[in-house]
Amino acid sequence: MTTDTLNARLAAGDDMALVECLRTHAALIRSYLRRFVPAQDVEDLQQVVFAEVWRCRHRFDPARSLPAWLLGIAHNRAVDHLRVRRLTTVPLEAVADPPGADGRSYGDGLADRDRIRRALAELPAPQRQAIELAYYGDLTQREIAERLSVPLGTVKARTARGLRRLSDLLTPAAA
Repeated sequence: MTTDTLNARLAAGDDMALVECLRTHAALIRSYLRRFVPAQDVEDLQQVVFAEVWRCRHRFDPARSLPAWLLGIAHNRAVDHLRVRRLTTVPLEAVADPPGADGRSYGDGLADRDRIRRALAELPAPQRQAIELAYYGDLTQREIAERLSVPLGTVKARTARGLRRLSDLLTPAAA
């Protein structure tokens, strides 16, 4: 199949054209994203790029270069992703309970916060970000998905995996 045919089919909304586009250009997008975002974020961000390709297919001009258009979308999503990461990292000190609020000494609260901070630091960045936005940013999973421009299912999976890992990391400390 020629490039012109794929371009026209994608612009016309042929869902099989998206599958072919993904198969043909996924490696290019993945390679491009690796230059900008942490390795653990590349796969999720690539999914966001191709979701946007489908959502914005009506804007694509079949006479133009499909790879260039894809790379433009990938670039924009990478920049957005990095901005969100920078803006949504909330220091634990800013949201911790005041000393003595739970009846324990100030030192106990600091030790707990330190254990939680170390456990969160061990999580992959996407899992840590989802948990921080949910618990410290007080956002719903749907709001997190919108803010990060990722599918809701991705946020749910990241949160579940992150909480499971936090439980594993913190349980020995609590025992």
